[in-house]
Amino acid sequence: MDATSLIMVLLLVVLVFFMFRNKKKRDRQQAELQTALVPGVEVMLTFGVYGTIVSIDDETTTAEVEVAPGTVLKVHRQTLGRVVTPPVAADDETVVDEADEADDVDGRPAAAPVDLTKPAFGERAPGDRVDTSASDDENPRTV
Repeated sequence: MDATSLIMVLLLVVLVFFMFRNKKKRDRQQAELQTALVPGVEVMLTFGVYGTIVSIDDETTTAEVEVAPGTVLKVHRQTLGRVVTPPVAADDETVVDEADEADDVDGRPAAAPVDLTKPAFGERAPGDRVDTSASDDENPRTV
């Protein structure tokens, strides 16, 4: 066996090893998800809809998910993508008031007054003169 063949066989063995390892990891995650799916749990479906599980029927592999009060979707069990867990706040963190958080966007207040007297980007101010003497330009310049 030459060196090239040996390298190819080793790469194939490494590839197969990682394939089996990833499959075991996915199977473990799927098993954990299935045990967590009980009525009353908030879930996100694989197509991005959030809701609460009302019932799960193992025989028909369907689940009923309430997405809004009184609106229940009947979906296939495989569309239950993940269980939504609310974020847990650490004990040492300070609680930020929602009003304070909304006021600080990019270092400036969110409700900063807008000066309506200035033209928006690309617009001319009412008193600007237009130089039409530049014949080689397609667009006239503001002086």
